[in-house]
Amino acid sequence: MKKETLLEIILGTIGGLIFAIGMCMGLIPEWDMSKTGIIVAVIGFIILLCIIPVYRKSHPRKPHGPINWGIVLAWIIGIVGALVMGYGMSKVMVGEATKTDMLIGIITGIVGLIICVLDYPIYSYIKGEKSNKN
Repeated sequence: MKKETLLEIILGTIGGLIFAIGMCMGLIPEWDMSKTGIIVAVIGFIILLCIIPVYRKSHPRKPHGPINWGIVLAWIIGIVGALVMGYGMSKVMVGEATKTDMLIGIITGIVGLIICVLDYPIYSYIKGEKSNKN
């Protein structure tokens, strides 16, 4: 793994966590931390923006070729996984969650997390299948 790739992963993880915590602080009324949450979310977003120069340095522009359907599928799977996980989280966090809501939310969140985790192996498998055909 290249040093730049590791830096992208670290910045993405830290920035994403800080952004998510800031959004929670700003959007959960019981916490009463709207202004602080906005500031924390902006800091997380700025950290996420720091990935752009690192990515551009390690991935020079290439001429456009045919559509890479493996990447398109990886994006779709990632978005679906994030939505499923978000639904589970909202089922647990919003309002007075009953035991049934908690159980459904936790199970749905775990399923969404598994979908997100399996996204890269699925992409690698598709990429490997294409390289084997050539």
